[in-house]
Amino acid sequence: MSEPTALGLSARTGAVMVAFTVVFTAMMAFTHEATREQIAASATEEKMKLVSEVLPAGRYDNALLDDYVRLGPTRELGLDEGGRIYRARKAGQPAALLIEATAPDGYSGRIELIIAVGADGAVSGVRAVSHRETPGLGDYIDPRKDKDKRSPWITQFADLKAADVPDCKVKKDGGKISYHTGATISARAVTNAVARAARFAVEHQDRLFAARAGDTL
Repeated sequence: MSEPTALGLSARTGAVMVAFTVVFTAMMAFTHEATREQIAASATEEKMKLVSEVLPAGRYDNALLDDYVRLGPTRELGLDEGGRIYRARKAGQPAALLIEATAPDGYSGRIELIIAVGADGAVSGVRAVSHRETPGLGDYIDPRKDKDKRSPWITQFADLKAADVPDCKVKKDGGKISYHTGATISARAVTNAVARAARFAVEHQDRLFAARAGDTL
């Protein structure tokens, strides 16, 4: 094969590859643009489903997911890289704070939580958003994994009064929260994180509700 022929073949191959890349990139961009709203709507729906599990819809009337403040690293909530707190309001008045928090001391690592604390300091609900607790042992902190479907372990925190927060410990530590035998660590980690979040909400409630939406505190 002559040198000019080889160069021509190389050029044609390069042109084909460039054309393929351009077409593929255009298709990916079109697909992303066409599905972006659908993906965003699906994500919002999932977030609201989680919110409804910790805070009844009748407790607030604002656009909850748009009404939030950002936090920088916050040791009290186990947030090494910061997080968000969503603010629920009813008729313009503070109703509850939905706190992203982490229990850093789970048996198998960090347990990501969302915790709803009313303006009166009472806890209205808690859910484990993600965790790696041992299947069949410590994963009962997640109601989807809890074998007791009628009364999942984590529902103990619903309607936990402000006066009860100081005693928000597992029974083994002198508190009122039950746990599964042989899996105390998971329950203790979540329970202690809930107590810390409730205290944080009460101590910082005024400035959290007063901040502008989207501000970082």
